[in-house]
Amino acid sequence: MSKANIDNKTKNKILSELDKLIDVMALLRGPNGCPWDKKQDYHSIKENIIEEAYEVVEALEKNDIKAFKEELGDLLLQVVFEAQMAYEEGDFDLGDVSKTLREKLIRRHPHVFEGLEVSGSEEVLHNWEEIKKEEKKDIVKSLMDNSSQGQSALNQAYEVQAIAAEVGFDWDDLEPVLNKIEEELNESKEIIYSERDKQKSLPKKEQLESEIGDLLFAVVNLARFENINPELALLKTVLKFKRRFKFIEESIEANNLSFDNYSLDELDEFWQQAKEKEKQI
Repeated sequence: MSKANIDNKTKNKILSELDKLIDVMALLRGPNGCPWDKKQDYHSIKENIIEEAYEVVEALEKNDIKAFKEELGDLLLQVVFEAQMAYEEGDFDLGDVSKTLREKLIRRHPHVFEGLEVSGSEEVLHNWEEIKKEEKKDIVKSLMDNSSQGQSALNQAYEVQAIAAEVGFDWDDLEPVLNKIEEELNESKEIIYSERDKQKSLPKKEQLESEIGDLLFAVVNLARFENINPELALLKTVLKFKRRFKFIEESIEANNLSFDNYSLDELDEFWQQAKEKEKQI
């Protein structure tokens, strides 16, 4: 296992590089800086934060350490960028961000900094959530307010289900969870295969959107019951699809042909070959 404590030489290098990074960001936002960087605000780059976070995870899933380092840098850029704009607005600076985080980490690790005895990691997580609730007690009016709206819909679904489960609003076993998925799937099918019901107030598309949302919510609940992160599960499937599709492209290119030269059945044969190739790895 790698050592946890960072030696002074490495620490000084880190601080020096961060100092240079802050200077570069300030220059980009300055009078003689980049026109694009200068016109950004808090909200204009917020989607970049989500995108870069996903790219960090994708690099990890690929076990690509070089890409992992680069994507962490891109994610750090978003933090430095937002903090620079906050400094310009007089709201806060990167030092304030670091101080707030440091204080939070100390506060939420009483077993490390205050000598609190714990039985293991499960109790640590429980204490973390209890401290978090205590911190937010003056601003939270509903348990659902503990859910972060800045997450993807999949993660929000997982979180609100977990919050409800903590107070007993949950099934006791897996069977009703599976039954709920089947129920929502059947309701989606009913809308798809039926003529538009003129008695309904919602157009067919909006009805189907609602039912598919319910179906996805039910599938997320299955993932939660089995302690699987639905976001990571779906990401792995996306990466798997991309790998197999690339195999199809490479197979077509090897024959100096294009997609137009193949039927769906023939393309599916390439897909099956890609699956077999993965099993051999």
